[in-house]
Amino acid sequence: MNRSSRLDSLIASPAAGFEQPFEMMTACHERVLRTLGLLERLRAHVARHGADQQARQAARDVMRYFDMAAPQHHLDEEMHVFPALHARGDPSMLALVSRLRQDHLEMDGRWRAVRAILERLERAEIQAISTADSAQIDAFTRLYGAHIEAEEQLAYPAAAALLEDGARDAMGAEMRRRRGAAG
Repeated sequence: MNRSSRLDSLIASPAAGFEQPFEMMTACHERVLRTLGLLERLRAHVARHGADQQARQAARDVMRYFDMAAPQHHLDEEMHVFPALHARGDPSMLALVSRLRQDHLEMDGRWRAVRAILERLERAEIQAISTADSAQIDAFTRLYGAHIEAEEQLAYPAAAALLEDGARDAMGAEMRRRRGAAG
């Protein structure tokens, strides 16, 4: 698989589109998990082959995804999912929203640390991932996994139940506009 098709398959949206915003956000989670899988395979590859061309390209692919798509996804949730849950006023939902917002802040910080590792790898400044760097990657991956689980099991179903079709349509339209996608 060449670089372009590999990256396209990593970022391309499965069947869900903007007219199905919750399904689209779930599809984004699938891409996050695939990208985290690529990060894990990269770590194993580097242990065997160092910062070869494949490793450097994989590092670029992971950086591109988490630099571009992940922030948009977090913004989708901050703008559309969390406010609906917050407005509900249920104490358990308020606590969930607080936790998920805190996760976003922590993910941003952890991403900066992981990105710094990937930048060094991409520039072939390192030929191995240290134990400390590996722990940074593990923490980032664990946080994302727990965050996705909470959103898919609790936040998305609760928010989807609160939003009528018109609100979902507006949500999808805003997501499309913000990404500059054709409508």
